[in-house]
Amino acid sequence: MPKHVYCRHRSEILVPFFDVDAMHIVWHGHYVKYLEVARCAFLDALGYNYDIMREHGHAWPVVKMDLKYIRPARFNQILHVDLALMEYESCLRLDYTLSDAASGEKLTRASTTQVPVSLADGEMQYQTPDSWRQAVRRFTGYRPHP
Repeated sequence: MPKHVYCRHRSEILVPFFDVDAMHIVWHGHYVKYLEVARCAFLDALGYNYDIMREHGHAWPVVKMDLKYIRPARFNQILHVDLALMEYESCLRLDYTLSDAASGEKLTRASTTQVPVSLADGEMQYQTPDSWRQAVRRFTGYRPHP
């Protein structure tokens, strides 16, 4: 059974010289930064970025991350980072596909999971804040679970 995707977002990243090694291949640790850039662009588009999360009294630490490297990204390559929101009511779970913008060739697959933590007491929340859920439901392209 296919997984439900609540909404999607695409970001574009140009691989800078300082992210590559002597072979002009992106060092594996920089992919985490690319995920964060795409996630921040999505949250901005959603109208519920990290500043707003903090205003609503929550931090959202990453508690799980998975990356699968398929092909290396290279210096000056334009990457598409396609993000899919997979869960938003109990946590923020995103799936990512990084691909070459010119050819569409898949380079990396990844996923991250973040949970809301109360800034007041440091306690992890087992349900995301209502303000977050409302923001997701207002997002253009939101698809409710059937």
